[in-house]
Amino acid sequence: MEAGIDVLIEKPVATSLREADELISLAQKLDRIVQVGHLERFNPAVRATLPVVTRPMFFEVHRLSVFTPRSLDVDVVLDLMIHDLDVVLSFVNSPVKEIRAVGLPILSGKVDIANVRLEFDSGCVANFTASRVSTERVRKLRFFQPKQYISLDYSRQDALVFSVGEAGVAGVPSVNPQIQMAKLPATQEEPLHAELKSFVECVQQRSRPVVDLYSARRALAVALEIEAAIGEHAKKVDLERIPQ
Repeated sequence: MEAGIDVLIEKPVATSLREADELISLAQKLDRIVQVGHLERFNPAVRATLPVVTRPMFFEVHRLSVFTPRSLDVDVVLDLMIHDLDVVLSFVNSPVKEIRAVGLPILSGKVDIANVRLEFDSGCVANFTASRVSTERVRKLRFFQPKQYISLDYSRQDALVFSVGEAGVAGVPSVNPQIQMAKLPATQEEPLHAELKSFVECVQQRSRPVVDLYSARRALAVALEIEAAIGEHAKKVDLERIPQ
């Protein structure tokens, strides 16, 4: 940035909020475009869902991966869960009120599996499960809002919406005549390609990125609080003394 270059930073944006704030200050001072690589924001399923979000009140999110030796310098919260934290925070757009979390190191020296419950000021509750020691690969997000249930599959890049008393897709059977199911229209595109294209457009037009430093800082702040909550839970249950 000091050399006059616009920057695309991989997630997480930094290792601390202090570092994130330094980046924000520098970008403002130098008038640089800075985008952060929260890739799932460019997933066609997420893009298709955003216009139909009204008042989400409950989320169930699962991100499971098989074990690989990559990214073991960070725990599963900063490695995997932060993707879903960023997406849910963008959908809810409300401050986090309470965090409850538990996590365990399984095959590495860091937390490899974690379960988190967030409660927002809006009353919304979100449950997250992230694992990098699973036997299968799962990338799913489901949420409920008044008269609607929406299910996203990141891997398939599609989203289904179940609505009460609204028109669905012609010819699609429903278990209940009052409940209509529709597949949200999504333009298929590789998320990484969409992310890079969006960054180039922002640089050319001097416009604000979809995932700017403020959004990335918000996700990092929640992730760091989750890590602290996991640490506190481990101390409370005396996890270090549990037989391995």
